[in-house]
Amino acid sequence: MAMKGRVSEEEFNRYMVRLELQADFFAGVREYYAKRMNLLESGDLEEAVNAAGAVGDDRIQKQSRGYAVPDSFTHGTSEQRMRWFYKGFTTGDVTAGDTFFGGAL
Repeated sequence: MAMKGRVSEEEFNRYMVRLELQADFFAGVREYYAKRMNLLESGDLEEAVNAAGAVGDDRIQKQSRGYAVPDSFTHGTSEQRMRWFYKGFTTGDVTAGDTFFGGAL
């Protein structure tokens, strides 16, 4: 990414977290429409939310290092990832997923 060499590593990581959380949100929106089209099976939503939580930077770092370093996160915490996925799933509204401008992480 062009911005990587122009900002600090911490700032770049914060940008990446917002981008990844937006991707989680859009994945939730996709599942919203899959549900409306009766394409989801029992347990699919729970499995998707659990998967989002399993790959949170905090969880991965704690498992591998024994502690987490928030400034090094590039995907968001487990809680953030689950929350943004669920927000997309419950709203189905692509305009509700602003993780950059005004979107509370």
